[in-house]
Amino acid sequence: MIKQKSEASIESTSSESTQIIKSNLNKINLSQSDYVGGKSTLCTGCGHDSVTQQIIKAYFQSGVNPFQVVKISGIGCSSKTPAYLMNQAHGFNTIHGRMAPIATGVKVANHHLQILGISGDGDTASIGLGSFIHMIRRNLPIIYIVENNGVYGLTKGQFSATADAESIKKGGERNLFTAIDLCSLALELGCSFVARSFSGDSKQLVPLIDAAIRHNGTALIDVISPCITFANHEGSTKSYDAVKSHNHHLQELGFVQPQEPLLVDYEEGSYQTVKLVDGSVLILKKIESHLHDITDLQAAKNALNNSKQKNEILTGLFYWNQNCTHLIDRLHLSSTPLVQLTEKELRPKEEDFHQTLSQWK
Repeated sequence: MIKQKSEASIESTSSESTQIIKSNLNKINLSQSDYVGGKSTLCTGCGHDSVTQQIIKAYFQSGVNPFQVVKISGIGCSSKTPAYLMNQAHGFNTIHGRMAPIATGVKVANHHLQILGISGDGDTASIGLGSFIHMIRRNLPIIYIVENNGVYGLTKGQFSATADAESIKKGGERNLFTAIDLCSLALELGCSFVARSFSGDSKQLVPLIDAAIRHNGTALIDVISPCITFANHEGSTKSYDAVKSHNHHLQELGFVQPQEPLLVDYEEGSYQTVKLVDGSVLILKKIESHLHDITDLQAAKNALNNSKQKNEILTGLFYWNQNCTHLIDRLHLSSTPLVQLTEKELRPKEEDFHQTLSQWK
């Protein structure tokens, strides 16, 4: 259920919707417990575990069938996350930096499945950067969540490619190199859905995931997720204290689920409303005198660039292009997934085979 900031007029829902709410079931009659996974083995207090909980909540609220989801990850602390959610979903833990090409193969083989990719800053911005770039330029339909802490947690906290220049490692060493901003890079590459959030901000992150679920293309969500073991000290720019003191919300997010028909009345100009194809609505609340247009690519680039100049961590939905062509459409694949095609559809007739061979004589 969405919590509105101002007074709203809410009409009573249908008896069916009311029953679902009362019984703590979603629209496909599953409880939130049906979306959980195994017990986490990450450090107690790790930001990644908070992200896990927000993913569980978003998929439950959106009524996604877990059996239609494929969870894919690479190597790193972040890549353990799929084990902690949606036990009924399919899962594939790839080698380091190769999540994107594996996800591409899965989607092409069976485009009816929903792909949830969970990666880290090392897995994406270092060894997997090439794969990340080509995934975006192809506009693969995937929710790609980066759990970004600026360090390699599994190998004792070395700086990753997203660590800010001059940030200080736990042992006192300073980072000499400029950080790769994954959101800015994604915008330059033409990514059709680009957002950033903070692992501890469920109010913002859950609606972002809700919206990403309904995006028909690559949806990147860069989540600043502090490493409490190697990057939660004074001098780290990705610690809890650093993010809290430098975080700037671009807008307040609320998401109205399709099965929750709410009628609201807000002052003119206070919100930007985006109507989704399935009838869902994403409501963006401005907090400044100007309204950020999520359909304006240049405005998104400028907002990120300005935040860097001010030493701010800008969070929110930066850009959303709902009129893009994704990979599956570009490939003109059959309505029947490739994995379900039989020998009858795949094997050419003998006369067609000989005709093809004759062309090469």
